[in-house]
Parts: sequence; structure tokens; C-alpha cells
Amino acid sequence: MTKVKIKRGDNVIVTTGKNKGGKGEVLEVIRKEGKDPRVIVAGINIVKKHVKPSASNPQGDIVEKEASINISNVALMDKDGKATKLGSKMEGDKKVRVAKTTGETL
Repeated sequence: MTKVKIKRGDNVIVTTGKNKGGKGEVLEVIRKEGKDPRVIVAGINIVKKHVKPSASNPQGDIVEKEASINISNVALMDKDGKATKLGSKMEGDKKVRVAKTTGETL
């Protein structure tokens, strides 16, 4: 299984695809055995989904929601709003995540 450095709540920027340059917060990280990890980012990759009529929703509907993006197509964002890689260092007895571009902890 691939090591995932992006976590829920991180601010990311989309690096490739139709949403390139889009910025948002990671809502969910999806990991499946034998497949690349994917992320759902708030406000990015919006798709329309047709919902069937049911007892609770007799009319049915067309709902807009965020679809997942491959994790390789997003990068962590530093405080300047630019893409950055992730490093780590020890602070006392805790391991913390550090942005490579600015050196600040995430």
C-alpha cells in the first residue's frame, strides 16, 4: 500500500487536470487495497449525480457533489499558497511535519 502524506484537514492545491490551480481543504482520504489513494477536496471536481426517487425523496433530484481526485494530482500548500513537498523533523520527542519551501511546521 502506498504511503500517504496528505491527511484530512490539510490545505492542498490541484497540480494537474481540469481543476488545475484549484485550492481547498481535504475532506476525506480514500485508501483501497490494490489501488492508488484518492482524496476528496472541498469545492474541487464537482459532478452532478442523479438521485432516484425514494420514500424520503419522492421527486428525485440532481445533486452536485465533490468527486475524488487521485492523490498524485494534488500537493500540499504552504502559507504563501504555493505547492510544497513534505519533510519531517523531531521537536523534543515528537515528530512534526514540515513544509520544504518555508520550513514551517504543518
